[in-house]
Amino acid sequence: MKKFRYPLLMLTLAGTLFYCKSNKQAGSQIVATNVQESSKEDPAKIDFNKSPFLTAQESMKKIQVEDGFEVKLVASEPLISTPVAFSFDQKGRMWVIEMTGYMPDTVGTGEDIPNGKIVILEDKNKDGVMDDRKVFLDSLVLPRAICLIENGILVGEPTNLWFFEIKNDKPVSKTLVDPLYTEGGNVEHQPNGLMRAMDNWIYNAKSSKRYRRQGNKWLIEQTHFRGQWGISQDNYGRLYYNNNSQNVLSDFFSPGFGANNKNQRNVAGFNEKSVANNHVYPIRPTPGVNRAYMKGVIDDSLRLIDFTAACAPMVYRGNLFGKAYDSNVFVAEPSANLIKRNILNDKGYIVKGEQAYKGKEFLASTDERFRPVSLYNAPDGAMYIVDMYRGIIQHKTYLTPYLKGQIGKRDLTQPLSAGRIYKVVPKNTNVKITALPADAESLVKLLGDNNGWIRDYAQQTLVDGKMSQAIPALESASKQTANTFLAIHALWTLEGLNALKTDDVLALLNQSSWPVRMEALSVLPSVISGQTYKTYTSALNKLVDQNDTLAAPYVAFLAHNIQEFDKSAANDLLLKVAKKYPVNRYVTDAVISNLQDHEEAFKNELLASLSDTTLIIQKQLNRAIAQAANSKGNRDPQMLIKEFPKGVALFTSICQTCHGPDGNGVKSLGPPLNQSEWVNGDKAKLISIVLFGLTGPVKVNGHIYKTPEVSGDMPGIGYDKDMPSEDVAQLLSFIRKSWRNNGEKITTDEVATTRKKLNARQKAFTVEELNGM
Repeated sequence: MKKFRYPLLMLTLAGTLFYCKSNKQAGSQIVATNVQESSKEDPAKIDFNKSPFLTAQESMKKIQVEDGFEVKLVASEPLISTPVAFSFDQKGRMWVIEMTGYMPDTVGTGEDIPNGKIVILEDKNKDGVMDDRKVFLDSLVLPRAICLIENGILVGEPTNLWFFEIKNDKPVSKTLVDPLYTEGGNVEHQPNGLMRAMDNWIYNAKSSKRYRRQGNKWLIEQTHFRGQWGISQDNYGRLYYNNNSQNVLSDFFSPGFGANNKNQRNVAGFNEKSVANNHVYPIRPTPGVNRAYMKGVIDDSLRLIDFTAACAPMVYRGNLFGKAYDSNVFVAEPSANLIKRNILNDKGYIVKGEQAYKGKEFLASTDERFRPVSLYNAPDGAMYIVDMYRGIIQHKTYLTPYLKGQIGKRDLTQPLSAGRIYKVVPKNTNVKITALPADAESLVKLLGDNNGWIRDYAQQTLVDGKMSQAIPALESASKQTANTFLAIHALWTLEGLNALKTDDVLALLNQSSWPVRMEALSVLPSVISGQTYKTYTSALNKLVDQNDTLAAPYVAFLAHNIQEFDKSAANDLLLKVAKKYPVNRYVTDAVISNLQDHEEAFKNELLASLSDTTLIIQKQLNRAIAQAANSKGNRDPQMLIKEFPKGVALFTSICQTCHGPDGNGVKSLGPPLNQSEWVNGDKAKLISIVLFGLTGPVKVNGHIYKTPEVSGDMPGIGYDKDMPSEDVAQLLSFIRKSWRNNGEKITTDEVATTRKKLNARQKAFTVEELNGM
């Protein structure tokens, strides 16, 4: 098969003149008119058996967007190729990741070739369209995440997380921050995002790690495992994410809380379904999705019914769209060529919502190659869209023979060198990105700006610059009550500068405004110390005595920070809040997050005054106690690693993503493997499932798992003809011997025999089929 190692060069030679004249002369206003006219296109008259490669201008005519809005082109090939993510800098330039090596064909030929890049795009003539390209880094293998911070940039390149110092737009030094940034998983299931949140930590999707720079050192901490591709925050620093079949998942509390007890399977208030409705409404038939052959995936008109590649959730925090769009969450679905809008509402600390429309989307295209993979807020208040513009977006690990056929039918493999970045703005809006101030006085004022991106920029610049001269103005800003956003960002900027004072934080804890109290509670882990813990313990007890129900979960979470200095005081605080809120699942889970390996002792203490074993606090304690007992009964993993090295490698890269490293399943993704009858039972059934997949629902240990509790379909690995039967046998043997499982080993011959028998298999098994074997 012919390899194209320099697709960008080839397209540049052929198309530079066209780009310079056509794109720049047309200008964004003419392009926007084309988008407006696209709403007149009748999808019924389009031949969907064909998916021709379209120029950016032609593709834009296929986009339909919500009334009152228009789409403008910001960048396209040959200026960029295969973009997957980007970040703005202070000058308004875009630092773009090009994942050139992703799936060059249906078998992933050459994915390990170092052809990925980080490029800087700039709009030098200030007309709103990028016109200059500068390569910052090249020779990268599938780069996937960046974060501009202080004097450099973080770059996620599997398996490493690097920090490059920048001088004159060039990397001048390189530091390894985390050699295991993308440990485990494949390209579709590896960490990404590197989003700097309000609490001054950097968070990721598909990860349970967070990062922070302290002097010349990098801190790495464990947090909750979140999402799959893309991560965002709202105006209060709460995180939003999703997986490929779930619309919007979120945290109700500050992201640093509650990830301390390994015996606790889930913590209420994290990984919550903020929008449970997963229906999508494409404007074109979408037979080219991986499981379209399955009943219930596409409808009679061949359109996708529910999310299958949901990604890039973005909480809109701009200042252009109008009040009705404030804090709306937009979600991309590249398999169905659309972007969904969701409307969320706060009720106390609970955030729930619904889709904005029924039967339609905020933005959709009839161009099958339109692949929105990332969405961003921006300095100009617009919503920016990264369009990878490719035929193939499904990774080879899970690519079914059905989808391979669809790709061949419509010739979706080539070309590989395209990519577009658009922005969505209200019609007749002419906004442009300009350089932002960097002096301390101006930055403090920007902390109260009505554009969330600007507020984040101001906070991060003050912290990165260690601008201690701004502390008096920040202290004043945190105390004022006219602008809540100014107060909140001033508080977290002071935290980033290590300049918080106890009296100031205590004053904010007493404010009547819940958002301000919430942020003051969230910042407490940074200020509780050996000198201050008694003062804060007293303040937390006071909140409980005052019946502050909104603060109650935070009080329970914060006992973890008191424990370090006074275990007795922390335990008393936990008992107090548990007794007061024994049926509040958010409070009870927050209490239990502090009790690793002490759950039973706490339960016995609690029984003295709460003898009702049906209370939520008692039930949740019993679950954690049972989980602790199960963990103690697990087999030694080091022995299994030595016995089944290839099986462990496969499990880490393919299985653990959905079933968890402990085999106990992952919420919204996969059921447990630990003590599963499907794992320990009939060898032939297990081999068949792993080779060709399983369509749910499925019963495991008496519980029926179905969507949305787990993904509705487990992909098989047998479609990959290059996967050795020996490796599959080791994988299955490893699973059957891990944790508390006790199944017999599976041999290479047993796997090979089943593969030969099922050689013509084209789809996943159902439970009924397996039971009939």
